[in-house]
Amino acid sequence: LNGSTKQDDDYGYNLFPDRNTAKSKKAFITQSLFTFNHKCQVMLQFAMETSPYAKLLLSAMKSSGCTVYKDRHFSCEDCDGSVSGGFDANSSQIVLCQNNIHQQAHMNRVVTHELIHAFDHCRAHVDWFNNYRHLACSEIRAANLSGDCSFSSEINRFNFGLKNHRQECVRGRALRSILAVRKISHEEAGKIVDEVFDSCFNDTAPFGRIPHTNKDAKFATRHYESRDRYHANV
Repeated sequence: LNGSTKQDDDYGYNLFPDRNTAKSKKAFITQSLFTFNHKCQVMLQFAMETSPYAKLLLSAMKSSGCTVYKDRHFSCEDCDGSVSGGFDANSSQIVLCQNNIHQQAHMNRVVTHELIHAFDHCRAHVDWFNNYRHLACSEIRAANLSGDCSFSSEINRFNFGLKNHRQECVRGRALRSILAVRKISHEEAGKIVDEVFDSCFNDTAPFGRIPHTNKDAKFATRHYESRDRYHANV
């Protein structure tokens, strides 16, 4: 499924106006240490150093030959609407929406979500712009593994008590993410998500299983690192 042409589809870049070079230069000149940008940088650093989800993904990407550097691969920018972040496949850069991320827990989830996209970009030949199934699969994985659909996150949104609730949350968030960046119908996007849902929902790399809590993510990190040591000693 190729969808609309490149001329017709902005691929969601309209949500990230600072991706526009002229605006980016202007923003760079006017920002100071006490702006959203500084707070975003501090929260990003804290997430990279303390979030077990982010730490595992950073370790896994390094092992896969895709080392992530804070200054090169993350960019704190102003974004439109209520979008929190994005992965720019053209530059292999994660965009963090400094005007929409105000709490550390939110930053941790966004960093993890976007690192899952970066991990998929690293390990697989993802055709982000033309193959909607590839995009849908990564969005399903990111919603499932980042904590977006954890029990505590859903309680905070007053969403709970439904049968197969986690699956419905993951499906809904993946669907909304696709519709935000691609000009396709709700029906078409839903069909694509359904086609790849089971296989992508069950693809939990590099965590090994769905991490429901920080404790789970820490356990997954220890397991991942011990696996590397085991292979090194075989």
